[in-house]
Amino acid sequence: MTKRSIETTLTHSDYEPPAGFAAYPTAIHHASTVLFKDVASMRAGDWRNKTAYTYGLHGTPTTFTLEARLAAIEGGEYCLLAPSGLAAISMILLALLKAGDDVLLPDNVYNPTRELGRWLANDFGVSARFYDPLVGARIADLIQPNTKLIWTEAPGSVSMEVPDLPAICAAAHARGIPVALDNTWAAGLALRGFDVGADVVMQALTKYQSGGSDVLMGAVITRDRALNDRIAASHMRLGMGVGADDVYLVLRGLETMKLRFDAHDAAARKVAAWLKGRPEIAKVLHPAFPDCPGHDVWQRDFTGAGGLFSVMFDARYASEQVDRFVDALALFGIGYSWGGTHSLAVPYRMQGMRRNWTDAGALVRFNIGLEGVDDLIADIEQALAKL
Repeated sequence: MTKRSIETTLTHSDYEPPAGFAAYPTAIHHASTVLFKDVASMRAGDWRNKTAYTYGLHGTPTTFTLEARLAAIEGGEYCLLAPSGLAAISMILLALLKAGDDVLLPDNVYNPTRELGRWLANDFGVSARFYDPLVGARIADLIQPNTKLIWTEAPGSVSMEVPDLPAICAAAHARGIPVALDNTWAAGLALRGFDVGADVVMQALTKYQSGGSDVLMGAVITRDRALNDRIAASHMRLGMGVGADDVYLVLRGLETMKLRFDAHDAAARKVAAWLKGRPEIAKVLHPAFPDCPGHDVWQRDFTGAGGLFSVMFDARYASEQVDRFVDALALFGIGYSWGGTHSLAVPYRMQGMRRNWTDAGALVRFNIGLEGVDDLIADIEQALAKL
């Protein structure tokens, strides 16, 4: 080897590790710069073609592996990663809408999605209208000539209504309009969005996929190549990159996701059933329980429920009393997001969040983690005594 300066020796090495290494974990490839073997291959590179690498922002073997696995879980063909669930939502809306277009959003949509719709309407000339999430096939009556996208969420954020996705998708497709589904709650396990007619499926990988309350990431999954390419262009123009270490954490979490999801589901149903028998609780908004709007649709289309549900307190309890209940919980953290191993409880004042909300009682959303169910019930019981 030619004698080199120590500076060059520190930055250039002739060593190559032996081939043939195999292990279960996916290797973590950190890269901003991706090296080409020659100028011709650099010029032939296309960031849209995932058979080659062009730049770290457009993917490495680590990110391509996670994308392929997420697409397989949902039954899709293509997947794009984003740095958060909201970033994935933004990517879809900005790819499929332009000034003069109209988008229909359910009134129970994830609140940052609602704010994004308002922003598009106020600053970008997109008409964003909110519809009753239980409208079903009657959504056809709301479609306008300039409607270019119908957004769905199953079940709805916080208030947990379950929409009739096949009916909404059939009405939309009859007019040539794509349907996007926020499928975070079901995670592709309790419901596969393409099976009920969705054209674009979005997930916040922050939840069950990582499972540790320590990763922010989102995914957009499609089956149609042209639709994927439109969203991929948005992905590129917005510079949506994800870190390789976070991707590895999600890949590691996927292997136990079904076991954890089922454990969350079983525990949540037990806690919800106990709460249903309490005099302080007026309604249990859990899709597997008859109190929840759209329960019959959940029975038809879903195979599970996960750990997230809400309850409505009896109207005789003021919101300040319900806040005191949440403060008194010892095993439940107070914090947003869900899908992790720790239980959470968040109180909501629904009157300011929904257009036609009529229930007078306060709502509390629970994420049931992986603690002992009896311990969680005992904790809720002692907190109820402090209402």
